[in-house]
This record gives sequence, C-alpha cells and structure tokens, in this order.
Amino acid sequence: MEDTIFMKIIRREVPAHIVYEDDETIAFLDAKPNVPGHTLVVPKKWAENIFDVDDATLAAIMRTVRKIAPAVRDAVGAHGVHINSNHGAAAGQIVFHIHFHIIPRHDRSEFEFWPKREYSHDEFAAIAEKIRANIS
Repeated sequence: MEDTIFMKIIRREVPAHIVYEDDETIAFLDAKPNVPGHTLVVPKKWAENIFDVDDATLAAIMRTVRKIAPAVRDAVGAHGVHINSNHGAAAGQIVFHIHFHIIPRHDRSEFEFWPKREYSHDEFAAIAEKIRANIS
C-alpha cells in the first residue's frame, strides 16, 4: 500500500498544489475539494491509518495541521475549520495513507453535523465499560 497517490505526490510523480512541506509532512490542496482551500496534511512516512501510525509520525502530522489550519482559514476568509480524518473503509477512508483534512468553514450551514441519538444511562455505562476494557 506504500504506492498510494499521496506517495506519488510526495515523490513528485503526480502534480499537486503543495502549500507546505517539512522533513516529515506535506500539505496540499485536495484535488476534489469540499470547498475552496480544502487542504490535506499527509506524513511522508507511510502508515495506513490511526490503527498503525507510530506516535512520532502522528505528532508530526498534528504539528503541521496546527501550523496550516490558521493559514487555510485566513487565506479564504473563513471563520473556522473542520479538521477530519477517516480511518478504515467503513469510516469513509478512500486513500489508505493516513491524512487529515483541513476544510474551511464560513458558517455552520456549510456542514451538516452527524445525526444525534439518545442513549439510556445503562447504554452509556455499558459502552464506556467496553471501551475501557479495550484500552491497552
């Protein structure tokens, strides 16, 4: 899986509008943006997703996200940004190379939030217990 479209961008085999690069990460405009300014932050070291990325690589990604987010926001006159990352096909991951989206938002109408669901106290308690039991 190390031959993803993102690795090809990193190797300059595929053109991209690169907005930032350092030794560990690269940031470029999404080829099919949600809105103008939609930017991807990708590590140069391949990892499929959050389930297998090492701590140092994840920290590098997040440093770049933090650095780039205000620049994206300000470049397009947005009032905030949506930072998103999908991990696994069931979660909508299409390119299997960990990456984070920085999507500028001008107002809340540009983004539909996920549907809300009510849970009973017992359901919350059971789910929380299962999560705690699976933390290693």
